[in-house]
Amino acid sequence: MTAVQVPGLPVIEDGRLVSTSPATGEEAGRFPVATADEVARAVDRARVAGDWWAGLGFRGRRERLLRWRGLLARRIEELARLMHVEGGKPIPDAVVEILTAIEHVDWAARNAGRVLGPRRVRSRLILAEFTGHLEYQPHGVVGVIGPWNYPVLTPIGSTGYALAAGNAVVFKPSEYTPAVGQWLVDSFAEVVPEQPVLTAVHGLGDVGAALCRAGVNKLAFTGSTATAKKVMAACAESLTPVLLEAGGKDAMIVDADADLDAAAEACVWGGLTNAGQTCIGIERVYAVEPVFDAFVGKVVARAERLTVGVDGADIGPITMPGQLDVIRRHIDDALAAGGRAVLGGSDAVRPPYVHPTVLVDVPESSAAVREETFGPTLTINRVPDADEAVRRANALSYGLGGSVFGRKRAVAIARQLRSGMASINSALTFAGMSTLPFGGVGDSGFGRIHGEDGLREFGRAKAITRRRARSLLPSTTFERTSSDVARLVKVVKLMYGRR
Repeated sequence: MTAVQVPGLPVIEDGRLVSTSPATGEEAGRFPVATADEVARAVDRARVAGDWWAGLGFRGRRERLLRWRGLLARRIEELARLMHVEGGKPIPDAVVEILTAIEHVDWAARNAGRVLGPRRVRSRLILAEFTGHLEYQPHGVVGVIGPWNYPVLTPIGSTGYALAAGNAVVFKPSEYTPAVGQWLVDSFAEVVPEQPVLTAVHGLGDVGAALCRAGVNKLAFTGSTATAKKVMAACAESLTPVLLEAGGKDAMIVDADADLDAAAEACVWGGLTNAGQTCIGIERVYAVEPVFDAFVGKVVARAERLTVGVDGADIGPITMPGQLDVIRRHIDDALAAGGRAVLGGSDAVRPPYVHPTVLVDVPESSAAVREETFGPTLTINRVPDADEAVRRANALSYGLGGSVFGRKRAVAIARQLRSGMASINSALTFAGMSTLPFGGVGDSGFGRIHGEDGLREFGRAKAITRRRARSLLPSTTFERTSSDVARLVKVVKLMYGRR
């Protein structure tokens, strides 16, 4: 009997992490498991490489990152195929993921200098004799712990921006997708062969914990809320700052004036793409009473047409074998609590696959509504109005993304959602917009990747003042006189004392 028994379940054999397809059991690769000492040495090497990388300046880093972007684009089919084999992701979905990642690399490379570079900051009257300067300097070495569900886009959302900001990166890919992670590292080394600016360490959760304690200057994590708390606790031992993108239970709100065909299309895509294994996926839907029945009918009509299987299907396997039990429990609990399956149901779980399932009239107290399912299931509940929909959407501790369909009140509703992001008359689109920040609140974590905020996450603000003239109102000196203080008081009253 071999060590690899359950397709897709990572195992360690002879000191190597063995990765297999969750659909077929085909081996995707074997990678040496790093010890804690090896992780620490990787960080030490990255620190030297980071000094060299930072010394290239924004222009030098931009040129190399754009070369990496070009390599990713030229080899898109190769990488998509590997993602399909290792994680079961349908190749069209893999292609879209890579395209989005390429866009992020391009934007970060082109905009890092503008966002993070030195600039002059205006002073105020009391310190008018000084000029202010602001710049964002690299942290040094950034540790990145990546997820398996989007093994290219999500790590690049941290790695690409960290590199553009001038940091070296030590990357711990998920043990479910180490081959994809190593492919990214190897491809970067082809365009930046001089120094190990981007390196990988492989293993299970203990390797991630070792990375937290290995002396990185900042750590970016994407994964479950439970693991995010462990990562934060480990980093707290050394006051290592963290960026955490944790779980989600995103809601879609369908108002009375929504385009129901468009809403149903986006709902099915947002909830079932990548077999529902999406942190920002639509898991809950609240449709107002007047359109509820029509909307559910349109969702079912679209969802029941989707195919499930290995090659050429719309929905692939569940990547983590253990997640099948969670999905089955959520479906069974919803039905036992009085919910109805208008598509799929208990028999939809057919390992390693789960067929599309749409549940209605599910109590808000059920696990299917309150816990992250991470499968191709949707709960759709009716509400009297959009205000009640917002209340229910905000009732959970998660706060990652969300979606609103409607016309007159859509923007106002989106603003009321307790979430880091929201899409209006679409789903998930904020993840692909490189100019916008991505991140959550509450149990969905904190910090931002993507956009200008994402670049600033990977630079530390450095403030500098410089004297340019003699002080007319000396204050920060023991040489000030009583007359100087009197003039200061007079000026402050004139400037700020008016009602």
